[in-house]
Amino acid sequence: MQLTLTHARLIGVCALLMMMMMMMTSGRAAYAADEENASDRVAARKEDKAQQAAAEGKAPEDVTTKKISMETAAYTDSDHIAVFTPSIAASLENVTTGASIRGSYLVDVVSAASVDIVSTASRRWTEVRQGGALEAEYKPRDFGVSVAGSTSSEDDYFSYGFGVTMTYDLLEKNLTLIGGYGYGHDTAGRHGTPFSVFSREIDHGAFTAGVSGLIDRSTIVSGVFDMILENGDSSKPYRYIPMFSAAAAAQVQPGASIDYVNANRLTERPLEQLPLARRRFALTGRLAHRFDSSTLRAEERGYYDTWGLLASTTDARWIFDLGKRFAVWPHTRFHIQKAVDFWQLAYVSGPSPGWDLPEYRTGDRELGPLWTFTGGGGVKTYLGSDEDPKRFAIGLQMDAGYTAYTDDLYLSSRTMFLTSLNFEGEL
Repeated sequence: MQLTLTHARLIGVCALLMMMMMMMTSGRAAYAADEENASDRVAARKEDKAQQAAAEGKAPEDVTTKKISMETAAYTDSDHIAVFTPSIAASLENVTTGASIRGSYLVDVVSAASVDIVSTASRRWTEVRQGGALEAEYKPRDFGVSVAGSTSSEDDYFSYGFGVTMTYDLLEKNLTLIGGYGYGHDTAGRHGTPFSVFSREIDHGAFTAGVSGLIDRSTIVSGVFDMILENGDSSKPYRYIPMFSAAAAAQVQPGASIDYVNANRLTERPLEQLPLARRRFALTGRLAHRFDSSTLRAEERGYYDTWGLLASTTDARWIFDLGKRFAVWPHTRFHIQKAVDFWQLAYVSGPSPGWDLPEYRTGDRELGPLWTFTGGGGVKTYLGSDEDPKRFAIGLQMDAGYTAYTDDLYLSSRTMFLTSLNFEGEL
């Protein structure tokens, strides 16, 4: 259950934040990306036709822009984890002047026999998570408001949340101010046990503030600050932590095998225990620039939280147009982080019967020191008419990544592969 719990908790922490980020960037990137420009041109033509019909006394033409997208993603890694994720999303833009509705739904099918599972003598397991989100936006002129909600459910984890984002355009829409708030609530349990018998409650409050501006007709930059206030016990009810004597702990090396750990640890294996409060802070900068026949998109994110985790994430994608019907792009991402303050390769406990356990202890290597490099690329083909070729499109994205865990038991590295195939179109 460890992968699923981690995944679900991240959904609970970040879902509303991600929705607010999407609301912030969905419209403004149009000046720097051909995909959005094409949609804007189609919408403008519909508006012109509707106005002409009204002037001629004819029944008004439907100016609503209807979009749908479907994606299937597959993930696998060298730690024997596989995830299959089909999803669907749809939107109605300009339902009335300035009003839009968007929704999405996905299913995660997770199968795992990771080293963490094997170390507890557990078998491979398979679990299914379902998640959905809905957003409504109203922006008739310079001021806009978006309201969004999301939910995620699986056998031992349930989360829901909602968020509000406001935007205000200045300087003839060359500058946009952004602000928002989101609330999320998670309930974590144990597989096969009703929440009424065992559960842990986790609350999240997310605050977002940012600014987005046009440098010129080809370049847009933005900066966003996020703060998440998290309260509750997010410790994994499945994760048991091996304990060592001081002498044995000094001999443990990163990547120590399951057999070595079992031969040298103490008899007790207490459950993971994390602090009951966490404050997360992130500052993200984005750049999009349109060249004659390509678009460069780059992002840098700095992160810090009160557990002591400090991280940097850099992401870049360069999209090249190959005529009107094809686009290809390379993609790269680099992430590096230091461990939380209470991270230990080998936790030390006193002898029985008076166990002297550390107050906080974890085996979640995503809280430890690590770095990840991801590289890949994608291709998209446009299937629309000659007048509007980007009305329909099929895209394929493939990435491979390598993660080095520099101070962790059982695993010193992991290789992953991620593939996604998507279709998008305007009805």
